[in-house]
Amino acid sequence: MEYLTDIQIARAANKKPIQEIGAKLGIPSDDLIPYGHDKAKISAEFIAAQSGKKNGKLILVTAINPTPAGEGKTTTTVGLGDGLNAIGKKTAICIREASLGPCFGMKGGAAGGGYAQVVPMEDMNLHFTGDFHAITSAHNLLSAMIDNHIYWGNSLEIDNRRVVWRRVMDMNDRALRQIVTSLGGVPNGFPSESGFDITVASEVMAILCLANNLDDLEERLGRIIVAYRRDRSPVYCRDIKADKAMTVLLKDAMQPNLVQTLENNPAFVHGGPFANIAHGCNSVVATTTALKLADYVVTEAGFGADLGAEKFLNIKCRQAGLAPDAVVIVATIRAMKMNGGVARADLGEENVKAVKDGCPNLGRHIENIKGFGVPVVVAINHFVTDTDAEIQACKDYVASLGTEAILCKHWEKGSAGIKELATRVSEIAESGASQFQVLYPDEMGLFEKMETVAKRIYRADAVIADKKIRDQLKQWEDAGYGKLPVCMAKTQYSFSSDPSLRGAPTGHSIPVREVRLSAGAGFIVVICGEIMTMPGLPRVPSSEAIMLNEKGEIDGLF
Repeated sequence: MEYLTDIQIARAANKKPIQEIGAKLGIPSDDLIPYGHDKAKISAEFIAAQSGKKNGKLILVTAINPTPAGEGKTTTTVGLGDGLNAIGKKTAICIREASLGPCFGMKGGAAGGGYAQVVPMEDMNLHFTGDFHAITSAHNLLSAMIDNHIYWGNSLEIDNRRVVWRRVMDMNDRALRQIVTSLGGVPNGFPSESGFDITVASEVMAILCLANNLDDLEERLGRIIVAYRRDRSPVYCRDIKADKAMTVLLKDAMQPNLVQTLENNPAFVHGGPFANIAHGCNSVVATTTALKLADYVVTEAGFGADLGAEKFLNIKCRQAGLAPDAVVIVATIRAMKMNGGVARADLGEENVKAVKDGCPNLGRHIENIKGFGVPVVVAINHFVTDTDAEIQACKDYVASLGTEAILCKHWEKGSAGIKELATRVSEIAESGASQFQVLYPDEMGLFEKMETVAKRIYRADAVIADKKIRDQLKQWEDAGYGKLPVCMAKTQYSFSSDPSLRGAPTGHSIPVREVRLSAGAGFIVVICGEIMTMPGLPRVPSSEAIMLNEKGEIDGLF
């Protein structure tokens, strides 16, 4: 059987005007700011007016550690949203926007796949409504204003060696990780070392995704620490007087984007931090707005549950006062076999033993999520090469942990292929079984928080950090930042810091290379192992296959 590609399916979608999609959630046309016919932003005034309404049920979709075999987390998020609507539950989905870096690198798009997609797919994976451009511009405006302040006399007495605010761009470019600025003589300022991160790693991105409204956004931007003086006292964004202008640039970007699934159900797409180098969740304002308008909200967190779900639960839920009613962990038989030692080229052959050998990775994620007090169900994202014996082996393993695994065929059949999961998720959410609690209290020391995540989530024996890092953490605690949560920047491919170590490893340590204070976002970034906040392109980037065809249509996006 020959299947259509994702872009072919998306191009054939029977989209409805965005005003009809908004009407499903009770959003009047006047409160939608249209970007063409099929996408719109929701007005800040309408969002503010929803504050007194009761919340719907919150469902988090997460996954096992990603493998080249594919897991389909976004596809399952979209499919489950369609499935819940199909069984009569008024449901919206909340996902992140796509970064141009991975779209032109190796990951591809972020709109789902098969018959469980969000459309317009091409727009979503490219410039969309310009939010990432606004974030990039606001971030780099601050960079320019810092340099300009130093150039014109430096009345704040910034130590040019201790400017900690880097630049960003929404593209993978390893050549810009470390740079020297202001070369060329006196007219260009004072030479200094700097570098670029990818836009999704920007603290401005994190702030936009965690802020409740424009006032909160401006206040958080003002709290950003951009540099230090010679006496080590901090210089803030508000001292540079950039916070208000940055807020102006972000005014429209702060408003959530409304689009639709292939089955014409509402989807909020807003914000886009990566979970391996940032907190990996869509915006608080999109999620909280959806919860006021729908009976069910299905959202996802990036990469595996050890990264995205941990940060969703420990950072986003903590800051926004959210509590999930159920968690879905996505797994595939192919990924189980790969964790069990099967080469990618051999994944199409039945290998029940490899499935059983690879299941401990899934099992650890199940145990970790249960540790937060939230009920878990596993979605087996179906591939045509899966055999009945392999599927049963996975189901039996999950059942041995007191959890249920349900086979889902939403990629092929849309909502019709995921109704069983939708029904079970609804039952769990309505049961009130969730007793959500964060992993660590605010009062715990910063290094102890790092150890708690490393030991309880990664199953590491220890966190390795030199005296310089420990002293820095102590200084932040003394300055009043000790109550902040930690955001672990770590490889997504393994529970350990070694991306080649698959399965459920034990006996490993987590080396900390650097810590960064995100005072505006409200967390400490802990950079572990060899993780990079500016990715590079692979040997054969996806961009080599992206082009306009003879009809003027985009080919190569997926």
